[in-house]
Amino acid sequence: MNFHHVSTRPAFAAGALACALLLGFAYYLQYAQGLEPCPLCLVQRGFFYAVMAVFVAGALHAPRRACAVVYGVLAFLFALGGTAVAGRQVWLQRLPPDKLPQCGPDLFFMLENFPLAQTLKKLFTGTGECAAVDWSFLGLSIAGWSLVWFAIFCVYAAWLAIRAIGSPTPAS
Repeated sequence: MNFHHVSTRPAFAAGALACALLLGFAYYLQYAQGLEPCPLCLVQRGFFYAVMAVFVAGALHAPRRACAVVYGVLAFLFALGGTAVAGRQVWLQRLPPDKLPQCGPDLFFMLENFPLAQTLKKLFTGTGECAAVDWSFLGLSIAGWSLVWFAIFCVYAAWLAIRAIGSPTPAS
């Protein structure tokens, strides 16, 4: 199959579907399995939503060359942000126990009682609870799988943008 001839609508829809499935699995782990997300997990979830929103917009719009590049770049940037946050959490999970930051209050407590700047700093740097590995599959934690998927979305979004730049005729 020649993927260069796949129109932009199904290409963006496939990315949106992948994000929706991943978010669905995150909610399954949270509500059916009782795994509460840590602050870094919540930030990663936000980046998955942002990537999905761009892919949904691209699927609904079915952009031609220039807009497809914009959607691809936006999805790439959001996926890159998710990669950074997931990478930070994987790094925290690999720290020796004596080097871990202290556990902090949950997100809702921080939002109600701390200044926004301090809450955002805690969200993006993580706390000791972000280092806990409560679930793993094939040797990777949830953060490890998030890192893998964000990397895949980076490559996929870049491919969508590059493909739109190099297309001889506008994609439909």
